[in-house]
Amino acid sequence: MQYSEGTVGRVFFLRFDDGEDLIESARSFVQEQQISHGVISFLGALHSAGLVTGPEEAVIPPVPHKEQIEGGWECLGTATIYPGEDGPSLHLHAAAGRGRDAVCGCLRTDCRVYLVVEAVIWEALGIEGRRLHDPRIGAALPVLGNRR
Repeated sequence: MQYSEGTVGRVFFLRFDDGEDLIESARSFVQEQQISHGVISFLGALHSAGLVTGPEEAVIPPVPHKEQIEGGWECLGTATIYPGEDGPSLHLHAAAGRGRDAVCGCLRTDCRVYLVVEAVIWEALGIEGRRLHDPRIGAALPVLGNRR
């Protein structure tokens, strides 16, 4: 287990509008505001999104199983913010539903807002950690300052 203790800094309320790319807009805002660590909670609707919904098989490194949603899905989700190798690194997970269909996974591509997505970002201060590529896992993982 790894951990780092910090305190809550600034808190932002955001509105993303129809057609915006949720991932890129959030990443741009985080970069503009110089938020190095934090948490994002969001809810609203997505016109489209590419998600990873688990591995094809439970092996390491995993081969991602991908799903695409289209046409207006209600969603709620959360994300973490860390410094990454190429600027702010956001790891977003969401549950989305339309009618009786539902999907849950990691938002990766083509994440377009339908109507509106509301979000709250809590900045964390004093955290020692970065998101770095782990060659064994094949993904970028948080590496935190303290270990047990």
